[in-house]
Amino acid sequence: MGYEAWVTSDIGAPFSRQTLEREPLGPEEVEVAVEHCGVCHSDLSMWQNEWDMTTLPAVFGHEVIGRVTALGSQAKGLSVGQRVGVGWFSGSCMHCRQCLSGDQHLCLEGQPTIAGHLGGFASSVRAHWAWTIPLPDGLNFADAGPLLCGGITVFNPLSRFATPKSRVGIVGIGGLGHMAVKFASAYGCDVTAFTSRESKFDEARGFGAHHVVASRDSAAILELENSLDLLIVTVNVPLDWDALLKTLAPNGRMHVVGAVLEPIPVPVFTLLTRQASVSGSPTGSPVTMAEMLDFAARHNIAPQTEHFPMRQINEAFQHVSEGKARYRVVLDADI
Repeated sequence: MGYEAWVTSDIGAPFSRQTLEREPLGPEEVEVAVEHCGVCHSDLSMWQNEWDMTTLPAVFGHEVIGRVTALGSQAKGLSVGQRVGVGWFSGSCMHCRQCLSGDQHLCLEGQPTIAGHLGGFASSVRAHWAWTIPLPDGLNFADAGPLLCGGITVFNPLSRFATPKSRVGIVGIGGLGHMAVKFASAYGCDVTAFTSRESKFDEARGFGAHHVVASRDSAAILELENSLDLLIVTVNVPLDWDALLKTLAPNGRMHVVGAVLEPIPVPVFTLLTRQASVSGSPTGSPVTMAEMLDFAARHNIAPQTEHFPMRQINEAFQHVSEGKARYRVVLDADI
């Protein structure tokens, strides 16, 4: 069965439109006709093989919005024509302790949508039925794709570790951070945004931040000492970690979701005196993804996006790689 996809055959090489062949649909698989697909920084990292897990030839794209066109004989809970989303994972084993406990995103056999699997920069994509998430009415479908990776990545720690009375800090007001600010503000938290660019101060307030601090100004950061219940780090660059950790209140937590490639130094005394924690997480389970989408629909939350037709995928990747995206890029299917 043939379908159209934008394929790269080498690390960092341009994408070209190709016709690919698939095996017959598996019994628990779902086929989704792609309408929109976000360009995540993880796609860029995979394209450049920063994580040594890229397989070639590759079809990236893991923030998929589309409609179900075919269901395997054992697929459950979905119907042909239904609008759904597919994120970072397209499958998991469904029998390990993590899967049976509802933490499918921690499955050691989890199948990333763009690693050893063909992703959503294509006319269609496939995923296990449990990882094919129905979209609620009221969601802004054209802009919803980035919620399925970046959105769930920041929503997961907020749903686990914050309450409406929490004082929450968000480090980095970019593709992840601007969604984190929107979610935390809608949840009722007192939100402090940390950004390295003064030009983003007003934008961060527009997203819902109550306070904005320069993330490179250690003195300004230390003025918040002992005040934050949860600090979510969305960036992947080194910062003054000691100053940031000192912003934690007693029992506070610094939670890292940005792919910081260098080790983060953790002064133990800063943790001990606060009974504080440092943690991290990947995306989220299918149930948490569905809860996140419902929350976004109820509160009219959508990422700020720029749209390109999918035939301009190479221009879109260049735009993202040059740091020009404000704040997420979405490709609209035209194949």
